[in-house]
Amino acid sequence: MLLPDAASSDRVRLSDRTLAEPYIEPRKLLRTSRTSRLYDKRCRGRSAHGRPRFSAEDSGRYKFCCHRNVTLIPLLVSRLFRIVAGVETTAQELSIPAEKSATGYRRRTAESAIRAFFGSNALVAIIVLTLITIFLFREGFGFFGQNLANLRLYRQAGLEYVDIIRGQAEKQTALSRQLGDIRLQQMRAGADPAALEKFDEFANKFSDTGEQLNELLSDATDQAQALRETMLQLGSHAGAAVIETESQDEPSAAAAPAGNEAEQLAALRSATDKFAHIADSMKAQINELLAAPPALTTAKARKAFANWKAEVEAYLKQLPAVVEKLRTWDPNESVTAYRAITSFLFGTQWITASFWQDWYGIIPLFVGSLLVSIVALLIAVPLGVCGAIYVSEVASPIEKSLIKPYIEFISAIPSVVLGFFGIAVLGETIRAISRASFMKWVPFFPISERLNVFTAGSLLALMAVPTIFTLAEDALRNVPRGFKEASYALGANRLQTIMRVLVPASLSGIVSAVLLGLGRVIGETMVVLLCAGNRIAIPDFTQGLGAFFQPVHTMTGIIAQEMGEVVRGSIHYRALFMVGLVLFAITLAINYGAQKLVMRYRMSIG
Repeated sequence: MLLPDAASSDRVRLSDRTLAEPYIEPRKLLRTSRTSRLYDKRCRGRSAHGRPRFSAEDSGRYKFCCHRNVTLIPLLVSRLFRIVAGVETTAQELSIPAEKSATGYRRRTAESAIRAFFGSNALVAIIVLTLITIFLFREGFGFFGQNLANLRLYRQAGLEYVDIIRGQAEKQTALSRQLGDIRLQQMRAGADPAALEKFDEFANKFSDTGEQLNELLSDATDQAQALRETMLQLGSHAGAAVIETESQDEPSAAAAPAGNEAEQLAALRSATDKFAHIADSMKAQINELLAAPPALTTAKARKAFANWKAEVEAYLKQLPAVVEKLRTWDPNESVTAYRAITSFLFGTQWITASFWQDWYGIIPLFVGSLLVSIVALLIAVPLGVCGAIYVSEVASPIEKSLIKPYIEFISAIPSVVLGFFGIAVLGETIRAISRASFMKWVPFFPISERLNVFTAGSLLALMAVPTIFTLAEDALRNVPRGFKEASYALGANRLQTIMRVLVPASLSGIVSAVLLGLGRVIGETMVVLLCAGNRIAIPDFTQGLGAFFQPVHTMTGIIAQEMGEVVRGSIHYRALFMVGLVLFAITLAINYGAQKLVMRYRMSIG
């Protein structure tokens, strides 16, 4: 082994970066024997150790002549490997020409630029998210102050008092409508005209029992509105400045009613004695009607009438409690601040631009979004996950080349096109099927509304399938091949390998796919706006699965529908921002739950 004489200096050492081991001088590892040559005598000078010293000219002339004979000293194997590794590292560094250092600098500069570019994009995303959050909170949190002032005026002006009477009138009207449903069952069952005529007579008499109550409600409504206008004009209400009234934007045709607030309030509260008298009269008339019920021909109609009779008896039984509530009602009772929050988070009414009172309860919108998402996931999760399993483990290459592109192409279809498809095709098809003769066994068929929860959920499922399919397939492909081979080696068949090995091993990815699909569904706007029916009401869950075939409104739909019509800074405007904040919080909760589930299953697998 020959080494140049210039590399044999006693000061040459191995790199101190080799596994943090102490360096070893080459002279302790190598036995060297100097070979005498004539060129030693030709050197023009010698060093302090007596070695020939070459000038630049001599080095160019004799660099191929100077050499040493080197023999390795036997060492331990492990230490020899560390030494060799250090020698290789040092040799690589020494072998890089000096002229290539500029190339390395340019490469490092390019890497720094790439890192700065993508890092700046991430920083921009964080800044944008922060600004959106700040904007939502700034615009939304002003809602609670305005809502509290609105609720205080609602009580002090007597609107709350009138709504107690209104609730009883609405219950009596709802009972009258139930009689109409029972008559429809009788007519479908083929009842004779004489029986239907007697039933109509009974229903009309029951409806007439509520006439006096409706007249009292009409008079009380006018009195409460007059008192409200008086309080707003006089500014006697503490929060009158922040209350929106449509009468302020329109020219008033008449002056404010005469009389002060106390007189108007006293006239309004005189309705308590009138309501007590009307309640006694209603109770006597209804009991007389129930004593002679109409004859019913079918068992189904008799059962429905028995349920109706029980509801009527419960209605009559609670009338004295309503009278006592009217007597004890106090307009000066304070409205606590938390009512502004609870009325929004747990309120069951979303009523805007009303002549009476605006209500901003998010429960109907939340229930609508939840039902639509449930239908979408019930359809999309089996289709997406099973499709991913088939394409990943069962399908042939030709089938993969056909199935996968077509499923992923669905995500390229605009949501408004899917909405038109739901209105024109899917909704009409579902309603036609519900009216078919072979579907009469379904208790809630036929349906009258073609745009409902099921229609919107089916289309959202179509939009969520590509997301779930793609992510679930990637999760299945990332399972180590050794898992599958070990399962086959133990004698498991393909189905057992898929269900007991591959799916559990990729469960974290599948759960992530499902949750991302849920995020895709709950944030969709155009499809639910076009196909959900846009009825702001909680579905009737007494119909069981029939609640999924009723129209609803969603949180995203209400924002898209009403945001362009509201006045900036109004209570309605801020209420829509609060809906957006709730939707934002739900999305964060879904992502947090996804991370927790993924971490849990990864730990159990690993």
